[in-house]
Amino acid sequence: MVTDQADGVFEIIMRRMEKHAIQPEDCQSLFASEGYQRLKQREASMGRAFTDGEFLEFVMSDELLENAYDLLDTLDMWKSADLSESVRRAKAYLPDRANICATIYPVIKPKTNSFVFDLDTDPAIFLYLDPNLDSDRFINTLAHELHHVGYASIERVWQECSEWNALPEAQRNSIEWLTALGEGLAMLAAAGGPGVHPHADSPVEDRQRWDADLEKFDQDLTRLNGFLLEVLKGVLRGEAAMKTGFEFFGVQGPWYTVGWQMAVLIERYSGRQKVIESFCNPWRLLPAFNHAAHQYYREAATPLAMWSDDLVDGLAAGLPDILIPTKTE
Repeated sequence: MVTDQADGVFEIIMRRMEKHAIQPEDCQSLFASEGYQRLKQREASMGRAFTDGEFLEFVMSDELLENAYDLLDTLDMWKSADLSESVRRAKAYLPDRANICATIYPVIKPKTNSFVFDLDTDPAIFLYLDPNLDSDRFINTLAHELHHVGYASIERVWQECSEWNALPEAQRNSIEWLTALGEGLAMLAAAGGPGVHPHADSPVEDRQRWDADLEKFDQDLTRLNGFLLEVLKGVLRGEAAMKTGFEFFGVQGPWYTVGWQMAVLIERYSGRQKVIESFCNPWRLLPAFNHAAHQYYREAATPLAMWSDDLVDGLAAGLPDILIPTKTE
């Protein structure tokens, strides 16, 4: 855990509290900090403007000054936090060969989101420093991001295999988009299992939003099916595919809710190992869910939307049934 960005912000805040005028040299430790530099790199990679001057305006805001002590208490708590429970939850939904290795940056910034960055070379987790995040929600948030780190390490394994490299580009693109359903698996892992609501410890409005979005499962799965099929056929590509695919993220949109429901049902009817195996071999994920959906229909007599045969067969063409085993052999 590297806290130098937050520490640099606090240096400026403390000088403000002491009624000192802020000079350029007072900002050097912040702007040179590892956390701040990597945050700038991340925003640049997303095509977003991010200047030192604009960030300093945020640091000089009255609102930040008013919340300074709460932020400082939160940072002190995070510095001494036991991260083992977050790691345990993440690893419970990953194969043994997954690698969870990342630098965690608690950051003070205008946007309130947390996220991962640079997963292929030097994984980073940026955690928005939120005084309203109690210990349970901190564990949940960190577990979610740690799962992304581990899941990305598995993606790199099958993306380097000969079968993968021999696939048509459109098929590879569609499978790569399919891994966005890993957002739902990360929600399941962070909660600790299917018996825990993914927003059990969240504000009531977050839980209500999730429940309302989950009611649109059939509609959203059908929309994702159409999107993935268009990518698979090469109809949708490049910036157009990026624009459409990112719309499914939302706050916690279909990539989250559909992925979570898929993981829950696969675990219910086929076990957790099947969940891990299917998500880590994503071309096998859709038939694994369709099988669980059939089982659900037999039990509940309520049909669920399922993935189309042309998408299921098209994604799996030329790939082995299992590439990444659940357990290391």
